[in-house]
Amino acid sequence: MSGDTPPAFLGVDHSALGRRWVGPDAARDRAAITLAQKLGLPDAVARVLAARGITPEDAPHWLAPTLRELMPDPSLVTDMDAAAARLAEAVMRGERVAVFADYDVDGAASAALLLRWLGALGIDTTLYVPDRIDEGYGPNTTAMTALAAAHPLILCVDCGTHGHAAIAAAQSNGAEVLVVDHHLPGDTLPAVPVVNPNRRDDTSGLGALCAAGVVFVLLVAANRLLRTKMRSVPDLMALLDLVALATVADVVPLTGLNRAFVRQGLRVLTQRGNPGLAALSDRAQLRGRPSAHSIGFSLGPRINAGGRVGRADLGARLLATADPQEAQAIADALEACNARRREIEAHVTDAALAQVETRDTTGALIWAAGAGWHPGVIGIVSARLREAYDKPALVFSLDGTHAKGSGRSVPGIDLGAAVVRLSDAGLIEKGGGHAMAAGLTVAQADVAPVMARLSEMLADKTSGTQPDPRAGSPGALALDGALSAHALRPDLLDRLEMAGPFGSGAPEPIFAVPSLRIEGLRELGSAHLSCRGRDASGAVVEAVAFRVRPGPLARFLSNAPDRPIHLAGRLSRDEWNGRNRIRLIIEDAAAG
Repeated sequence: MSGDTPPAFLGVDHSALGRRWVGPDAARDRAAITLAQKLGLPDAVARVLAARGITPEDAPHWLAPTLRELMPDPSLVTDMDAAAARLAEAVMRGERVAVFADYDVDGAASAALLLRWLGALGIDTTLYVPDRIDEGYGPNTTAMTALAAAHPLILCVDCGTHGHAAIAAAQSNGAEVLVVDHHLPGDTLPAVPVVNPNRRDDTSGLGALCAAGVVFVLLVAANRLLRTKMRSVPDLMALLDLVALATVADVVPLTGLNRAFVRQGLRVLTQRGNPGLAALSDRAQLRGRPSAHSIGFSLGPRINAGGRVGRADLGARLLATADPQEAQAIADALEACNARRREIEAHVTDAALAQVETRDTTGALIWAAGAGWHPGVIGIVSARLREAYDKPALVFSLDGTHAKGSGRSVPGIDLGAAVVRLSDAGLIEKGGGHAMAAGLTVAQADVAPVMARLSEMLADKTSGTQPDPRAGSPGALALDGALSAHALRPDLLDRLEMAGPFGSGAPEPIFAVPSLRIEGLRELGSAHLSCRGRDASGAVVEAVAFRVRPGPLARFLSNAPDRPIHLAGRLSRDEWNGRNRIRLIIEDAAAG
């Protein structure tokens, strides 16, 4: 064994998923002790912070991020001053404003931020969200021309950076256009103010923001201008639940300003002041305190469902409405869309996985393509492939001579930048995205060669990726330590949540629970398993494994009842029917 290779944690060199377990080393233990002693932190919290490279100097800001400390001067963002001035001018003139938004959660939240802000100022606002199938992503000439006929100002949010022709059409019909986006640009930008911290001439350092985060900064700048004109302005802090929702759902890093957005936005979400989010939370049967996890796995998918298999504007309308009855009706409609989305997704996922198994999977990415696959679910299916193979994945829907693709990446590999390079080189018809997600359109005959080229590009970039700092080697599962079944109590999770919120850029803690015997294994739906693990003292941990059937982890757990095994996973709070206990969400397992 190489001297640089960390020892296997609990002796696990090859788990059920073929991974080597890597735990804390002596240096990390010392760092955790230092954090605990200097800051008076619980040991579990100190270990989580040490694993993420947080120093005693950085820890107070990590544990209690505030907008007061982290909010930058909006003027640092290129074109921000021009956009804020034009938006404030529209308010002062009482102009009609149109908001053209993307159909995902980030687009819906971005639109809702503007609709609620403009509505509070008495401005007549029109929402336009394109149909995913009929119109595709981003502004199109037909829609923008129609909006320009009745609106002096159009804001394109979470889109528009690549909308040159459509924006030019709106301008030629008398409208002014502002773009507020975060997607990676190509070689040129539309000839309008483009507020996008990822544009190549921007030096603000805010490129990790989602579009809703950029919109929030724009509204800060616009409020500042309106205050100089002695106008009362809307309370932006009350809108942070929307920013938190988009930040988590768009899988941008939960560091810096994003961390403050989510931490404070979750507090706003707890107050249930947004009728749409309150109705959707009830429809999803969410109990207890809102969390980044509940946003990412319960609220986000439901809001997205409208754009995937229903009406594209349902998500934005839900988040923007002030009417509880309308909110309830839209939440019910989104729940129905989500059920339909699940059915379609399951069919396409099965077909995509079967296709992938027929080709070589040793390259830098995984891809699949099928005729008739619903374009509204290919992004989710690409996420399922990414989970299964731990590599960037793309899924294409074939329609005649064209293929529409959607991809998801893994931390440290910027898929959006690679797709933009393909577009700039003329290898695809169009494409863009950000680090963790991308979309593209390509001639159907070119799918295989373009995927081969993209795989080469991602392989070239592998040496420059930034792996999880807890991992010791490729293919390793990084663990924060070991816990006994007896230690899994609600007060432990209370302490760990001090280090949250967790998500992209701030990975959720993963612990091993050693030497358990599996009891009560049962199937949940078509893909999940639940069980109990009992240790030698009789202490029991409730556990569940999501999306593991069929697969090696499901087979391992099914054959485990007669022997002790180690489970590895993250901790989740189970508050069903008044209970308050801990559940282990299984990520991996190994022989004891």
